[in-house]
Amino acid sequence: ITGTLAQNIGSIVTRDLFERMLSFRNNAACPGKGFYTYEAFITAANSFPAFGTTGDNTACKKEVAAFFGQTSHETNGGRAGTFNGGYCFVRQIDQSDRYYGRGPIQLTHRSNYERAGRGIGVGQDLVNNPDKVATNPVISFKTAIWFWMTAQDNKPSCHDVIIGRWRPSPADRSANRVPGYGVITNIINGGIECGKGRNGAV
Repeated sequence: ITGTLAQNIGSIVTRDLFERMLSFRNNAACPGKGFYTYEAFITAANSFPAFGTTGDNTACKKEVAAFFGQTSHETNGGRAGTFNGGYCFVRQIDQSDRYYGRGPIQLTHRSNYERAGRGIGVGQDLVNNPDKVATNPVISFKTAIWFWMTAQDNKPSCHDVIIGRWRPSPADRSANRVPGYGVITNIINGGIECGKGRNGAV
């Protein structure tokens, strides 16, 4: 990737752009009204210097668009049409498990809370108090960006996929996993959204 480098994430995601992209997030119909702020996003993003700043301006915009596309989908409450703008939900609707989905990426499972806690420098805090992801907007955005930037077990990081650093293995190619937005969906929510064929819910 070559060309003019973006100076920082704020040069790509300005306050005006953030407000226009996520204009519905503060609607009274959104359970997360007022939670997701521009200040929290910028503070969290600055903890990950390569996020949205790798490559030329086109590459940076592509990564930011992919991140907000995926996280907007994750936070629409699973109700296409009602909360299509995303960033309406901070907590997963089904809260039957202690480590239910929270935040822009809807972080789930104890192991992810544990790894995210280490990755963002709060140690076991998220295991002991997973609701910090739903009550502290900076931590919430940090967990989402940490997930985006970090390879997950046998899956590459979303960041590596979108900037073109990931190369599919023969097994990936035989399963139709090729570089692009679809692989990012597979990384984030593949067990639910991938390999289902035509499916109205997906």
